[in-house]
Amino acid sequence: MTEMEPRPGQALVRTEAFGVSIAAWPLPQGRRCDRSPFRFEPGYDVVGVVEAVMETGGEREAAPVRPGQRVAALTGVGGWPDRVVLATADLVPVPDGISAEEAEAVLANGVIARRMLAVAALAPGDVVVVLGADGGVASLLVQMARRAGAEVIGEAPKRHLPFVRELGAVPVDRDGDLAATVHAIAPRGAGAVFGHLAGPAIGQSWSLLRKGGIVVSSGHDGRGEARSPMPTLFARITAGRLLPDGRHGAMFAGRRRDPRQFHAELRDDLDAVFEQVRRGEFTAHIARAFPLSQSADALRYARSGVAAGQIVLVPDEA
Repeated sequence: MTEMEPRPGQALVRTEAFGVSIAAWPLPQGRRCDRSPFRFEPGYDVVGVVEAVMETGGEREAAPVRPGQRVAALTGVGGWPDRVVLATADLVPVPDGISAEEAEAVLANGVIARRMLAVAALAPGDVVVVLGADGGVASLLVQMARRAGAEVIGEAPKRHLPFVRELGAVPVDRDGDLAATVHAIAPRGAGAVFGHLAGPAIGQSWSLLRKGGIVVSSGHDGRGEARSPMPTLFARITAGRLLPDGRHGAMFAGRRRDPRQFHAELRDDLDAVFEQVRRGEFTAHIARAFPLSQSADALRYARSGVAAGQIVLVPDEA
C-alpha cells in the first residue's frame, strides 16, 4: 500500500473493482488500439470505497461523498492501484444493493450504451442491429434498446448466440447472412446499426440501413488491425451527411471540453444506469473476474473473443 493524502476537494479511495477497457487490450504487446507504441498507466475506470475526504473549505458546499461510501469513477488512466486519490467531483455514489463488480460492469459500458442509444433517437417498434452483441457495451445496449421498445437483431459468434437470445435479441451468427436476416425482419432496412466498427463492417453497416437510418459507432474494437480504421470511419460519416436518402452516421462522444458539463452529464447518466440496475431493468453480465495480479491474462482473455459480457479485475486477496 502506498501512503496517500488527499488534498482539498479530493478523496482517498480503496479500490474494489476495475474494468478491462478496449484501450488496454494491446498492453501485453506494448501498443494501443491504433498500433502505435506507448507508455501509460492502465485503469480507465474504478469502483471502490471512500476512506478519507478533504473538503474544499470556505463557503463552498460539503464534499459530495463520505468515508465508507462505495463510489465509481472514470479515471482515464491510473485506476489499478490498491488505493487512488481522486477529485470528489469525479466520484459518483453507488446505490446500496449493487456490488462493486456489478457497478464496474456497467460503469463505462452503461454510459457508452446509454449515450449511443440517445444519439440514435429510436422510436418504439424500430428495428436495430447491434454488432458484437455479446460484448460488454453491446450486451447492455441490447437490453436498453429492448426497454425502449425496439426490435433488436444481435450479431455475435455462434457460440454466444444463446447468450444474445437471452438478452432479448434475434441472434445472428457472425459468419452468417446478417443482411438477409435484417431485410427479412425489416424489408426497408434497419433504423440503426450500433457497434465498434472497423474494416469491411464500416461499409456493410450502411447497407443495412433504411432511409433516414443511422450508424452509431463507439469507435474501434481494439483487436489490432494493421492500420487504425478511424480515418475511414470519419470519412464515411462525413460522406453520409451528403447522401440523399438521409442515411447518416455518428461517433459516440465521451469527455466534454467543459469539465463541469462532463461531470454533470456523467453523474446523470450513471445515476440513471445504476437505478435501472437496482430496479432489475437490465443485468450486468460478468463473463469472468480476474485478480489484478493476473491482469495480463485478463487482457489476453478479452482479446480472445471467448468472453460474453464484461471482464472485471478485482484486488488480490490479502
